[in-house]
Amino acid sequence: MRTTKTLITATSLAALTGLVLTGCSTASNSDSGGDSGEKVTITYSNFISNGGNEENLQKIVDAFEEENPDITVEVQTAPYSDYFTQLQTDLAAGTQADVFDVDAGSFPNIAANGVLAPLEDFDASAYRESVLDVYNVDGVQYGLPTSFSDVVLFYNKELFDAAGVDYPTSDWTWADEKAAAEKLTDAASGVWGDYQPISYYEYYKAVDQAGGSFLNEDGTEAAFDSEAGLAAAEWLAGKSGTVMPTAADGAGTPDFDTNLFKDGKLAMWHTGIWMISLVGDLPFEWDIAVEPGDAQQASATFSNAVVVSESSEHKEAAQKWAEFLTSSKTMVDVRLEAGWELPAISDESLLQPYLEQTPPANRQAVFDSLDNIAVAPDLGPNATQIQDAVTNALGEIAAGRAEADAAIAALAEQVNALLEQ
Repeated sequence: MRTTKTLITATSLAALTGLVLTGCSTASNSDSGGDSGEKVTITYSNFISNGGNEENLQKIVDAFEEENPDITVEVQTAPYSDYFTQLQTDLAAGTQADVFDVDAGSFPNIAANGVLAPLEDFDASAYRESVLDVYNVDGVQYGLPTSFSDVVLFYNKELFDAAGVDYPTSDWTWADEKAAAEKLTDAASGVWGDYQPISYYEYYKAVDQAGGSFLNEDGTEAAFDSEAGLAAAEWLAGKSGTVMPTAADGAGTPDFDTNLFKDGKLAMWHTGIWMISLVGDLPFEWDIAVEPGDAQQASATFSNAVVVSESSEHKEAAQKWAEFLTSSKTMVDVRLEAGWELPAISDESLLQPYLEQTPPANRQAVFDSLDNIAVAPDLGPNATQIQDAVTNALGEIAAGRAEADAAIAALAEQVNALLEQ
């Protein structure tokens, strides 16, 4: 399974934030999307199918057009690396498609510019509520999720059995994970009990798991300089060199953790469900579980969505396509057969083919993780600098070159300065 990360580059994010949107396309016409017998053509700009799923997307388009003979969908596909630069240009010129892709990282800035049409009279119950809510602003729905992926806890059952440790359960806490990791670590045999990247992406989630928040409620200041933020930093950094390899051992280098797990030398591994297909069948039994929390569970989730342009002349037809692309059985069947990311639908009976695939046996954990989501904070135009600053500070703590309380306090000041720019 391949995933698309939710955060766009700082350059694109800054450009999207600063868009001056004038002269948007043409004025909207009332359009029944085929009910009046008028044949219409809508455009759909996407990145989700790029890189191997173009034909799969066309299958969904063909099924939609067969069901809606008065609506034609023209598809425009671009690589993720280029997509938001082109979208920025189109939004500035008012030439954006009727329907276009966004992700959870880009959505807040795009929505704030007033270029999205509200979506009404759709079946909200068809979607996972927690993922759908990511694209809701002040009670108004502006996007429908096309797919999601999340982070879970992989574990090597053979190592657990050998150490006489019970397998992770859905009600595990950090304390349970730590106790298990200590028993599972065997330095003499090169076996490590745990692996969790010491990075911004793990930290904002860990702050949530500790009962705190990375930013304050209005997103203007750091809120991680708190008891929860300090606990999260100590949780991540404290693993290094005790139950987890250090940077000097190779932690953080490409494929290090993947190879460690595949070689049977890693008992627990915090990583994304996109690794399920990459790990595949191994010479030992393995499974997954919902990530443990401290004060609460909170899982990192990455999602994509489609939105309708406010300037579209065919909003009703555009919304029909958006709904079909995100909730139809055709879409679900195509995605599951192709292994093309998971749809964010609520009807688990449609997802049964995925749940029945093994390994891992507990694929239900993928969906249970959506019950409590750690929403990635909107960091504004300096997102990359903030993320790097957090990762660097945590690395200094892990290496023993900085005390956690002083480093987190200094980091909060640095983040606040970057948020103000």
